[in-house]
Amino acid sequence: MDGFKVLAFDTGGTILDWHGGITAALAECGRRRDVGRDWHELANEYRRRALRRMLGAVDPRFNIDDVHREVLDELLGEAGIAEFSDADRQTICARWHALDAWPDFLPALVRLRQRYICVSFTILSLALVVDVSRRNAIHWDAVITCEMLGVYKPRPQAYRRASQFLQTAPGDILMVACHNFDLDAARAEGYRTAFVHRPAEWGPSGPPDPNPNPAADLIVPGFAELADRLGI
Repeated sequence: MDGFKVLAFDTGGTILDWHGGITAALAECGRRRDVGRDWHELANEYRRRALRRMLGAVDPRFNIDDVHREVLDELLGEAGIAEFSDADRQTICARWHALDAWPDFLPALVRLRQRYICVSFTILSLALVVDVSRRNAIHWDAVITCEMLGVYKPRPQAYRRASQFLQTAPGDILMVACHNFDLDAARAEGYRTAFVHRPAEWGPSGPPDPNPNPAADLIVPGFAELADRLGI
């Protein structure tokens, strides 16, 4: 399979292990404050609510970092966790900027960049992507955030504007993600699509949409296999 120039990677769940990082941050604060909860489920609800508030936004006066703090305060209040101090909450929110990438991503990216322009195309804030990229030694050719575009995936305008920024026809871009909603929206705008399985993205409960849409151009279990399928 070929015929495209750019690989555009969803980043929040496709590249980063947010569940592992945020669950650990919550549990660390819980141990310090002698508070016990199902941190896996709290982390997942944290992510679900943050996504609901960001996805599809148009010219919002907030970004994902603002939403992460607002949602965290909301969830802790609902859970009756008053023991977490403001410093604890800041520490948890800061963990979003210090997430680990999935281990198979970086070696594959090194291979893929030999042939393709590789960009992060994400609802995450620019500051967050810069921080996690430096932490994980990820070298992008560009970072395109919905924050910069002024419109958030999965709205069609996000994919159109990203294509315009790259001065590349949609059909010359392969959108890479582990989420059907992102790939389906990209495909509707003419992008090629690749579904990469991330079975651990949501921790023990498993991802909400584990079965890829068969309309995807490529369906692979991991990033090494993606590079293999692209002949690199």
